[in-house]
Amino acid sequence: MAEPHTGKITFLFTDVEGSTSLWERMPKAMSEALSRHDEILRTVIEAHSGHVFKTVGDAFHATFSAASDALEAALEAQRALLNETWDLTGPLRVRMALHTGAAEERDGDYFGPSLNRVARLLSAGHGGQILLSLATREMVRDRLPDESGLRDLGERRLKDLSSPEHVFQITASGLRSEFPPLKTLDIRRNNLPAQPTPLVGRERELEEVLALLRSSHVRLLTFTGPGGTGKTRLGLQAAAELTDEFEDGVFFVALAAIADPTLVAPAIARTLGLTESGNQPQEELLEGYLRERQVLLVLDNFEQVLESASLLDALLSAAPGLKVLATSRTALRLYGEHEFPVPPLSLPDTGSLPPIEGLTRFEAVRLFVDRARAIRPDFSLTEENASAVIEICSRLDGLPLAIELAAARIKLLPPRRCSLVWATASSC
Repeated sequence: MAEPHTGKITFLFTDVEGSTSLWERMPKAMSEALSRHDEILRTVIEAHSGHVFKTVGDAFHATFSAASDALEAALEAQRALLNETWDLTGPLRVRMALHTGAAEERDGDYFGPSLNRVARLLSAGHGGQILLSLATREMVRDRLPDESGLRDLGERRLKDLSSPEHVFQITASGLRSEFPPLKTLDIRRNNLPAQPTPLVGRERELEEVLALLRSSHVRLLTFTGPGGTGKTRLGLQAAAELTDEFEDGVFFVALAAIADPTLVAPAIARTLGLTESGNQPQEELLEGYLRERQVLLVLDNFEQVLESASLLDALLSAAPGLKVLATSRTALRLYGEHEFPVPPLSLPDTGSLPPIEGLTRFEAVRLFVDRARAIRPDFSLTEENASAVIEICSRLDGLPLAIELAAARIKLLPPRRCSLVWATASSC
């Protein structure tokens, strides 16, 4: 078995398309099929010097020191899956994604933006499809296996909301080559703004929020909490994850600059691309448009215009396919509202600190390190600076915005000095 890879790594992520439905319809046959699936993938990956570092349900996460090995493993695995006899379940359709980049290895697991990137790339694909990021394509373009080629699928906005990714599909003899459009942010109507940095942490909160918004009995979900807790960023990420589930679009409405409650309806109408029709009130215009549509509205900074909450009540009553995700420092106090307090990022217990290699499992520390590396690529958490980083994050109560601002100072002051300055003059 290959040892964990370090340095520049190519990640291969896989999962089975439609597995939930198969489990529900034929659990015994699916259990047997998945055992064979696991055996095929593990055997092929290890035969190409790959290292399986995690399996989650039917998903495999593997690393390779050479991108060409990862690509050959993906192709061989798809052929083996295609040629296998699957009995009742029929062929398992496995999607695969490859991305090359740096990552932090800790206790046999990997952390960092590269993993987020390959996971988002995987979620865009279809069963039987192998997708490559631009970074991986550059590593394999001159070393493609015989009877294979690369199809340029263009720049696409993945659901991590950060910079677009140039996506490629590997084509090969004997494998399916035609697939539906990629499941990216480009395929459904939305105006979700691209974000300069990836979301760090919040895995648990995001999972809970998605479950709530997918529930038929949740129509209005309100993120509450003080400024700087990351309500907006979490809301944007949840909206991005749900674009495939709202046929008529997902829309972000910024209310921070609005103080007059009567301007909320026009702001929503403009976002939806609606124009006034004669003397028709804006509320009626919105109700008429939304009545037969499936739409998710993300209303940001609603505490500015709490007096317009009755508008949301009217829209939700008129449009059964509408859902609203609001961010606000306080609840909207509407019937049927589900409040979701957004907590600070997790912090280590300063009285009982884990070993340094375990500190980045705490979201606040991980965010600081991630943002510090954006300013100083050589920054790392060490025995010398760990206590200062923890002190900064603790003084800032785990608030994401404050931690990002503090990490931005790392170019001017090392963490220990920054911590001292913070304690004496709140300059960090």
